[in-house]
Amino acid sequence: KVEERGHWSKTIEFILAVAGAIVGLGNVWRFPYLCYKNGGDVGAFLVPYLVLVVTCGIPLFLLESAVGQYAQEGSITCWRKLCPIAEGIGYGGVLILIYSCITYIVILSWSLLYLVFSFSSQLPWATCNNYWNSEFCFSGQNDTSAWSNKTNTTSAATEFWEQRVLAISGGIEEIGSVRWEVLLCLMAMWVICYFCIWKGVKSTGKVVYFTATLPYVMLLVLLIRGLTLPGAMEGVLYYLLPEVSQLADPQVWMEAAAQIFFSYSVGVGSLIVRSSYNNYNYNCYKSRPGVYRIPSGYSHDAAAPTVVRLFLYHDHSFGSGHTISCNGGCVNIHNRHVPS
Repeated sequence: KVEERGHWSKTIEFILAVAGAIVGLGNVWRFPYLCYKNGGDVGAFLVPYLVLVVTCGIPLFLLESAVGQYAQEGSITCWRKLCPIAEGIGYGGVLILIYSCITYIVILSWSLLYLVFSFSSQLPWATCNNYWNSEFCFSGQNDTSAWSNKTNTTSAATEFWEQRVLAISGGIEEIGSVRWEVLLCLMAMWVICYFCIWKGVKSTGKVVYFTATLPYVMLLVLLIRGLTLPGAMEGVLYYLLPEVSQLADPQVWMEAAAQIFFSYSVGVGSLIVRSSYNNYNYNCYKSRPGVYRIPSGYSHDAAAPTVVRLFLYHDHSFGSGHTISCNGGCVNIHNRHVPS
């Protein structure tokens, strides 16, 4: 006998589950980087982003939610009811989710490792007195005159990440060793993930009270902290002042469209699955307006403290003392001295 799939015990559980699904690395990492890359937020990137939110993001969001609630099935079996020949779409979405979950679990293991290290009296990524640091390390606590004439200086945080956490090898021909700390954190995150979903919607509905609200609390703390640091006003001005000329660049519109799929988590079937646990007669259209604003609002909130931090080193001339790169779609700040 097949067990009944069950339903969300409360409407708030569904809303929190959706909020937790559509708010993630696409908002916290990728959106701030795209804002920086396209000359700021308002005008240069926000205009095409909002246009595509209205014309693409919200309609797809509502469509997937309605499909899941109507079919009362998962992202694969729902296609058997709607259009059996299109069942491959469901399998494709599940494959994407498998790759995404593997990636996110690895990132969570890194976060857990950083959390463990943060309990030490002296943060290991704040100093250059560790065994993995090189002679080119700069921590911000060093005497400026000691590194101002050097080239290719690297921040202590970067060296901690590359040399201590990842232990990056010299090339693909060097396999390197297993990072046992990272492996243990990875196993811990998989175990936590299992117990979050092992009873299906019953356990997930309780977990989302914590997992969906914690990011907003943490982001608020980071925003308040960032606004109290030196150079915050310069960061806010950079965030608000646009480069309107970027609107003529098709690449900006393409990146805004891609970001919609990151922000609203559409096209992979996760919204179909969550909506399928609603009651069949639930008014999904009426409850959506508040959820619509979550991805966009969270993205802007995440971009604000990130851009503020771009100017924390204003005393050392941001233009010549720092470079910004994007590894994996996120903003990285490197303290690299560029000779004039």
